[in-house]
Amino acid sequence: MATRTRVKRLLSVLAVALALVVALTVWPRVATPPAEVIVVDTEPAFVPGYERGCSPGQGCVFGPAWSDDVTVRLGHNGCDTRNDLLNETLTNRTHRANTRGCVVLSGDFLDPYTGQRIHFEKSQARLVQIDHVFPLAVAWQRGASTWTLDERRDFANDPDNLVVTTAPANQSKGGRTPASWLPEAEAGRCLLTTRFLDVARSYRLTITRAEWAVVDAVQAGCPG
Repeated sequence: MATRTRVKRLLSVLAVALALVVALTVWPRVATPPAEVIVVDTEPAFVPGYERGCSPGQGCVFGPAWSDDVTVRLGHNGCDTRNDLLNETLTNRTHRANTRGCVVLSGDFLDPYTGQRIHFEKSQARLVQIDHVFPLAVAWQRGASTWTLDERRDFANDPDNLVVTTAPANQSKGGRTPASWLPEAEAGRCLLTTRFLDVARSYRLTITRAEWAVVDAVQAGCPG
């Protein structure tokens, strides 16, 4: 298992390196970012205070995980965010009785990050996870620390920043951005970079020039 994890991390590093090669060869000049995207030369100064945990004594700076008490799409629909995403993503779904079609017991999906067909079973729910495309810890450093708790809770549960994927892919990515991690699957790279840029634009979060270079290079090879 450790060897497989190292191989996946190496593949991710190679994917980023390939994107940068494309940026310097096939796409020799990095395009000017859209005016509404805030690009900075270096990582902003460290902002203390990020504490995701919500146990007693912890900061809970983005609110309880998968809260339905949000004003973004799918909020206040009587179903938690994780199950909302499973319901949107999975096919052939079965549901727990008496949950009004909320709690997903099983289903199938194509993992966009790996390109693999995956079967989900709630009894092994830990094997399927939800990725924050623009990581919460990074968002905290890039401007979210100045938001209200309600705004941060909305961000943490915004479906536009969430992707259903496998546990190994989610854990490989962790809190990294496109500058240091890209999915194995080409379609996943297009999805990740598109979502990353859209979220940065929507929430007025800064991205680094290195991130923009990778996003621009990947997007050059994406359809549409």
